[in-house]
Amino acid sequence: MAYRRLLLPLTGTAAGEAALHTALMVARIWNAHVHCLHVRVDARDVAPLAGEGLSGAMIEEMMAATERESGERANRVHALFERFVQGRDVTIALNAESALKAEGPTLSFESIAGREEDVVAQQSRLYDMAVVPHPEADDDVSSSDALHAVLFDSGRPVLIAPRQPPATIGTRVCCAWNGTAESAAAVAAALPWLHRAEQVQLLYSDDYQRRGPAVEGIQAYLRWHEIQSQAVPFKPQTREVGAGLLGAVRDFDADLLCMGAYSHSRLRQLILGGVTRHVLENADIPVLMCR
Repeated sequence: MAYRRLLLPLTGTAAGEAALHTALMVARIWNAHVHCLHVRVDARDVAPLAGEGLSGAMIEEMMAATERESGERANRVHALFERFVQGRDVTIALNAESALKAEGPTLSFESIAGREEDVVAQQSRLYDMAVVPHPEADDDVSSSDALHAVLFDSGRPVLIAPRQPPATIGTRVCCAWNGTAESAAAVAAALPWLHRAEQVQLLYSDDYQRRGPAVEGIQAYLRWHEIQSQAVPFKPQTREVGAGLLGAVRDFDADLLCMGAYSHSRLRQLILGGVTRHVLENADIPVLMCR
């Protein structure tokens, strides 16, 4: 098994450009196709938000302004994509037939109107994996609607790109294990990476473990797949389980972390914090997540 088709929800930010670099790195490894999707704001969605007391002319002007701004942003994102492609050994492919004939990775770009979280989550179901830009440094991770929509509603693994393009990816892999269905799904989704990796660590902690199999169980599962791994305990740092997890990842010099997302409810993690939130906000390597 390999990843053949990747979806990248593309924005015009620095994080979006870093995600482009990351997605292309992944595509080179798996000889895959990256479809870059930009979702424009649909001006028709503005009217219900306008509220009462506005005339028809005012609503029409609001919709027209939204259409202009959305179009300008889409043009900037498309220009970012075009600049990125120039000078790189990649092929633009618009369908599976042309992509399969190409040697090496292929890319495509599409801009459509709609609600970003709905479109991205639904379209992700047709891809092996979604590559999502890292939440902006000045944004609360809870506001990343597209990221959470893919995590909760796509049924596909999500690779969160780091803020800076990584030098390597998938050679030294850490899997965070806590016995949950989410962590099991993450390990299953990461099997192609784990087969390819030079070394694999399973990170576990009593403070992270939930009801479910202990680390020895997932280690035995990987042996059935002819994957050798080392089980390594970690401890929270300053009471932060997520900080302890990332500390262990750095100690291993990992270039990919795979883990389940939101074993507790998202609401609880947003209010109280949690491992998923800490990793989303602080990881500096690619993170493969499943929910």
